[in-house]
This record gives sequence, structure tokens and C-alpha cells, in this order.
Amino acid sequence: MRLVRKWIEEDFDIMDSDEGMLILAPATWLRFLAGIISTDPRLSKLSERIRVAVDSATSSVSYWVCGRHRIEIGRRTIIMGILNVTPDSFSDGGLYMDPDSAVGRAVEMVEEGADIIDVGGESTRPGADPVPVEEEMRRVIPVISRLVKEIPDIPISVDTYKAEVARAAIEEGASIVNDISAMRMDPKMVDVLSESSVGVVLMHMKGTPKDMQLNPRYDHPISEIYEFLQERVEFAEARGIDRSRIVVDPGIGFGKDLDHNLEIIRRVWEFRSLGFPVLIGPSRKSFIGKVLGLPVDERVEGTGAVVSIAIAYGADIVRVHDVKEMARVARMADSIVRDVVS
Repeated sequence: MRLVRKWIEEDFDIMDSDEGMLILAPATWLRFLAGIISTDPRLSKLSERIRVAVDSATSSVSYWVCGRHRIEIGRRTIIMGILNVTPDSFSDGGLYMDPDSAVGRAVEMVEEGADIIDVGGESTRPGADPVPVEEEMRRVIPVISRLVKEIPDIPISVDTYKAEVARAAIEEGASIVNDISAMRMDPKMVDVLSESSVGVVLMHMKGTPKDMQLNPRYDHPISEIYEFLQERVEFAEARGIDRSRIVVDPGIGFGKDLDHNLEIIRRVWEFRSLGFPVLIGPSRKSFIGKVLGLPVDERVEGTGAVVSIAIAYGADIVRVHDVKEMARVARMADSIVRDVVS
């Protein structure tokens, strides 16, 4: 290992920090390094991580496999529209409890530019209490059933950490399960997902919605979130969930304070080295309110700023309430970052 370190120091630019070692080199050299160290069993895992990181940084277009849908990743930013069928969500609670109004809002979001509709039946705002399975299903399943029929070309996601809700949603035609717990809060979730072909969002959360904002602490936040997501995707793959179905989300606002959230946005590109598309969900969240001193209904511009920076730093998918405005922000950012003008 000392010889490898010496060789790296002689031939590559490196920087040490409290969170590890950063190697700066052309992609071809990093692939060469990965090949050299792969011959040592002790370094084979590191070799594979270097290869995945290089491939994720240099590849342009891939596909997120979500059941019958294949979502193109990399050509432009994907917009996931938030549809909360809850009475108490922090931003839009109570607006779409009626299935007709929920379906109407979903159709409107598609017209505004949403590529995915994410349906949630339990508020995960800080301090929220859990909702019984039966009540969550009563809220989301009728809406999902109708959306699959009314907007068949749009993937429908269910925002849940409960296996029973996920299973029922998949049976009704949902193509994505967006699990804020990354399959930790319900041990049966991994079985539901491994038995299906739907897309999976694995998110980092420290604690639970009830207690996650009670003085969240990290020694090295980016490294800890990265390692958590790495462990979760390895767990998912080991249980039969193909990597083409996985998206990772560092969990803006879920057990993070203002500084943690800002640091995640500044360093989105680091999560891309996991080798999976990266989803960022900053929409109207409290860290924007703290920076701007604004209530939740006046955070559109702040959300737009975060979305544009996240795209510039490597986000593939943004989860938002204000679809029309954020689709325009993303289109402008893509024209600069990805050279896409449409």
C-alpha cells in the first residue's frame, strides 16, 4: 500500500483532507491506476470504485429502468413533480386530498414539464408523526390507479417507506418507489422491490421525520452520507435489485442543518462517483427560508437558485413543487451545462 501511495504521489496531483484523499488526473490515467491496483486482492474494491467513479464522471447518457419505463439520464435534467395527498405537508398540505384535485394537479404538472409524478400520502416534515398503513393506502392508491390510466406515458412514483404501501402501489401500476429510509424503516421493503422491476430512490436520512432535526450532528457530513448511500446500494444489489434501477438522494433537509444542506449542494458532483443518477429535493425547504428570511410560500426564487446550482454541480433529477418555474430554470441551466437547447 505504501508503494501504491508513493507511485500516486509521484504521478498524480493529490490533496489530503479530513475526509480522505482527492486524486486529480486524466480519466485514462485513473483507469490505468484502477487496473494496476486491481491485481492486489486488498485493493480490488478500491479499484472497482475508481472505475465506477471515472465512468460516472465521463459517461454522457444512461437509462434509469423503472418497470415499463426507461428514463433517459444525462441529456437533460429530469423534473419530478411533488404531489402530496396529505393534510399536513409543510408546503401544500390539504390542497390535494380529494382524488379529483390530486389528479387534476398531476395532469397540470405534466403540462408544465414534469417527467415523473411523485405521490406521497404521509408528511415527512420535521416532527411529523407516522401515518397508519391503511390511511396512507387510502390516500395514495386511488390516485395512483387513476394517474396510471390518465397519463400512461408518465412514470408514477410512490413516496413511501412502507412495504405494504409500495406493493399495493406497484400492483396499481406505479413505476418507482421513493423510499426516504433507503429500505431501513421496513425490513420487508427490500423483498417487495427485489420481486419487482420498478425504479428505486435510496435517500439518506439521519433519524426519523419525528426527530431528524433535533440537533443533527456529523463529523464529516459528505463522507458519512456518501458511505451510507454506498452501503445501501450494495445492500440493494446483493438482494437482487439491478443497479440500472437505482437512483441516490443525499436527502436535503432530512437530518441536516443549514450548513449541511449548503455543503451537499456545493458537492453534489461527489455523489455522482457512486455510479448512480443523483436526485436532489430542495423545493421550498427551511434552509432556503433561513437564508432568505422568507416563509414557505415565498421560496420559489430560492428554490430556483438551488436547482440551477445543483444542476451545474451534477444533479440528474430535481424533485420540486413549482414545476412550471423549475422546468424553466432547468432548461436554462441545461443549455449552459449540457449544451442542450430545445
